[in-house]
Amino acid sequence: MSQNKIRVGIPKGSLEQTTQKLFVRAGYDLRISGRSYYPGIDDAEIECILIRPQEMARYVGQGILDCAITGLDWIMENNADVVELADLKAPWPNYGVVRWVMAAKEDSPFQSVKDLAGRRIATEAVGMTRRFLAEHGVDAQVEFSWGATEVKPPILADAIVDVSETGSSLRANNLKVMHVVLESTPRFIACPAALAEPWKKAKIERLLMLLKGAIAAATRVLLAMNLPRAKLPAVMALLPAPATPTVSTLADPDWVDLSAVVEEKRVRDLIPQLHAVGARGIIELPLNKIVD
Repeated sequence: MSQNKIRVGIPKGSLEQTTQKLFVRAGYDLRISGRSYYPGIDDAEIECILIRPQEMARYVGQGILDCAITGLDWIMENNADVVELADLKAPWPNYGVVRWVMAAKEDSPFQSVKDLAGRRIATEAVGMTRRFLAEHGVDAQVEFSWGATEVKPPILADAIVDVSETGSSLRANNLKVMHVVLESTPRFIACPAALAEPWKKAKIERLLMLLKGAIAAATRVLLAMNLPRAKLPAVMALLPAPATPTVSTLADPDWVDLSAVVEEKRVRDLIPQLHAVGARGIIELPLNKIVD
């Protein structure tokens, strides 16, 4: 690696498309090819590598990658020496909260982790499961599962620890949740050695600032409008408390221009209310980034 380049891990699999969307919204042309594990990006100071989230923290901890996006679950599973810089939870597919749950068959006698002493548990997250058992003082056999974990009870395993977003797969296989082992979201992590180099640290921080700005804008829009100056207090009263509107004088001194950032989910109720108190020429504009 040259001093003037950082190597960034892009998660392959379920996080891949949303991560590409995040980079595009942040201002980067990230191009992922179906045949290459080295995505292209329009920044000569960034080199991207496509890697499974399960392995990402290990490579960052070893210094092979300078920074990356992966789930909290796989950071904990690898127990890697990384610095977690940001929670990238976003209202996009696979960027929300996922739960790792301990589950068994509905008709099984197991009601809690205490009932699994001496039993067999199948999971992809072996380290996480063993730590959870140790925290509860339970000695059980933990086996690595290569997939289709939810179909293993009761023949191939007594219980499982598996990831669940909606719970539909668990219900389809007649499984009951006994415990939530971990709630995980995507995280931005960096290598301690990379953060010790001033140039790399600054480059990583600039990249993260833009990614966080894109997420901050994901649920908000800009509302702009004209209104009589006398109606300004009424309009201000309607705007959400966090909004800090910008007010400008128009050519007609009796009118002002007002713009404010608001949550998109409130717009359909807010626009009719603003119109009713005198706002006119109301415009709703999408936002790509909000940087505080």
